[in-house]
Amino acid sequence: MYMLKRYLSLLLALILAVGLLAGCGEKAPDEGPTKPAASTGPELTDLVDYAGSVKLNMSSGTAKQEVTVKQFVDGDTTHFFVPSSVMPGGVLKARYLAVNTPESTGKIEEFGKKASNFTKEKLSSAVSIIIESETASWNPDSTGDRYLVWVWYKPSADAEYRNLNIEILQNGLAIASNSANNQYGTTCMAALNQAKAQKLNVHSGQKDPDYYYGEAVEMTLKELRPNLEKYSNMDVAFEGIVTMNDNNGVYVESYDPETDMYYGMFVYYGFNLNGKGMEILTVGNEVRIVGSVQYYEGGGSWQIADVDYRMMKPDDPNNLQKLSDGHAPAYVETSIKTFNGNINIPSDDGETVTKRYAEMALGTSIEMKGLKVVDSYTTTNEESSSKGAFTLECEVDGQTVDVRTTVLYDADGNLIKASAYEGKTIDVKGMVDYFNGSYQIKVFSADNINIH
Repeated sequence: MYMLKRYLSLLLALILAVGLLAGCGEKAPDEGPTKPAASTGPELTDLVDYAGSVKLNMSSGTAKQEVTVKQFVDGDTTHFFVPSSVMPGGVLKARYLAVNTPESTGKIEEFGKKASNFTKEKLSSAVSIIIESETASWNPDSTGDRYLVWVWYKPSADAEYRNLNIEILQNGLAIASNSANNQYGTTCMAALNQAKAQKLNVHSGQKDPDYYYGEAVEMTLKELRPNLEKYSNMDVAFEGIVTMNDNNGVYVESYDPETDMYYGMFVYYGFNLNGKGMEILTVGNEVRIVGSVQYYEGGGSWQIADVDYRMMKPDDPNNLQKLSDGHAPAYVETSIKTFNGNINIPSDDGETVTKRYAEMALGTSIEMKGLKVVDSYTTTNEESSSKGAFTLECEVDGQTVDVRTTVLYDADGNLIKASAYEGKTIDVKGMVDYFNGSYQIKVFSADNINIH
């Protein structure tokens, strides 16, 4: 019995010694954060690539067309160039099936920019893009202006087509939008559920690192205009005069005595601003604007978006505010030499920077006299809302400037054509605008073109 107890004691001591030696080994290196224990989804190595699991069947009965991108709008909307046999005018405005990404244009929502950038990145680098309808024809959405499609892209020449709609879902960049009721419904729901289980992006319950949560930065338009990239996606607040209403937005300008110059911005109010907000943005009102600084891909220019008026909180500092009324556009008389030249303006650090005059004057009202019309171009696209608008190429002292119009009518309601001004010398009043890669003067009324 004694020997048995001694043997057991020795055995226990040996076990304890081995345990201590194991505990005294080198500490494992920190491999970074690990997956939260609460997650019930698959490990990262087990994630299914649903976007690559479905295959494009070119022989199926659905309508299909290879396309190129005309304009990126947001995460679930893109405008594509197509043959005129597919869509009159050669452009199909695509709304992606099965997905609803957060807003990133008129209204700015969390993860909206991330979704928009994701779509742009995938399609910009694609070697081929094919859109597919759910049926044998192209089906419009509820607006009647966009068409519901699946978007397939080839990331490289030797790769297979990937379904971008499903890829957006599996990356957690969209919520469901009739995701189950389509030909790829089972895969769409699997991709969506995987993103939810992994708590990706819109399903994370976390703040969007690219979304601005801070208070609006108080500034002047003179401070904002040369520093737009610095304030990208941030909320800003400034004051100015509403000078023109156009294309779901208004032009706002203010005078800076230090530089003896007007500075302006286009403020996009979109389709959801209430009646009180629209009343505040009446032409002639002096207003306080609070909104988000956004780069508009389609126009290649900057604008203010996500403006609002909260009826239940009239004193909310983030509301649009009317300060006074009865004002008129400045219509600063400007020579073509000044318009095409450069100016020096103070920077944030106290130094001076050289900028193009027209760039700094964007969004302001301008008058230019003695322009000789040497050429013209008219928009003839039947599907365009600008059909009948024209651009006049004008010349003074060997320098040129383009005057672009909206669709103009005379007092009797007759369409005014570019031929009415060809070869003539004119004075114009309009807004400094950026279109098709150049700075122009945009005219909104025939009354603002005077023929010598």
